[in-house]
Amino acid sequence: MSGRSIKHPGPIAHERHAAVACQAQSLTITLEPGKTFNASVADALSAHGFQAGYVLLEDVPMKRMDYVIPAGSPGESHAAWYSETYVCPSGGTIRRAGLHLGRRDGEAFLHCHGLWEVPGEGLRMGHLLPFDAEVGKATQVRAYGISGALLDVADDAETNFRLFSPRAAPIANPARPRRAVLATVQPNGDICEAIEAICAEHGFDEAEVLGIGSLVGADFAGGGHVSSYATEVLIRDGRVSRTAEGLRARLDVAMVGMDGAIAEGVLVHGANPICVTFELLILG
Repeated sequence: MSGRSIKHPGPIAHERHAAVACQAQSLTITLEPGKTFNASVADALSAHGFQAGYVLLEDVPMKRMDYVIPAGSPGESHAAWYSETYVCPSGGTIRRAGLHLGRRDGEAFLHCHGLWEVPGEGLRMGHLLPFDAEVGKATQVRAYGISGALLDVADDAETNFRLFSPRAAPIANPARPRRAVLATVQPNGDICEAIEAICAEHGFDEAEVLGIGSLVGADFAGGGHVSSYATEVLIRDGRVSRTAEGLRARLDVAMVGMDGAIAEGVLVHGANPICVTFELLILG
């Protein structure tokens, strides 16, 4: 482990991850303009019979895409917080992002991290504000509809945030089901080791890993390092495989720190502790 950690205000939870077995179906969905980004994603997945899903965004034209990046907490009630809002009134293009669609207070709600091209500013990264963003035109994107589980926002005593947590949900009868696990991970454990533990519990020897979250800085293979104690992270390519040493996760990520700088690369195994949470869709 790296030795890096972050102290949250609440009692440390005994269970360090939550994971619910489910099924996932590969989809192509159409995001429509004229509504909030949150509604566009929810409606597009609902059209295929799904209340929950993970959506992969590539080269999506945006009419508006306000966002935030990580920041220090203004008080002792949280270990980290969000920056002021970066307003993009003339839109831009989401180059690459991932999002989980789940529920908050009984309504559809999404959480999105990604990289976007901002007119006049270049490539930026952060946490998209789902009710302050709108696609520029009808756009097809890849997604996984999730059946049998969903992420639901709940109070998290350890971090004092309201965070996604997986729970069982009705089966949506996917036409081409793929075995999957929907999971979230608590702070300060290494992200690769957490994924390996979840895969071991659910009997996955090989898996694809999709998701977003936050890390306490980062160490990359090849020597790169991020010192920011709060970051926003997108898994660009995640894999788990069985090796002579047991299950090993390999995560290629993009991340943004509190200074707005973007870093990319493969994480060093065992050296990258979670900051607040990580939300994962693991596909067997």
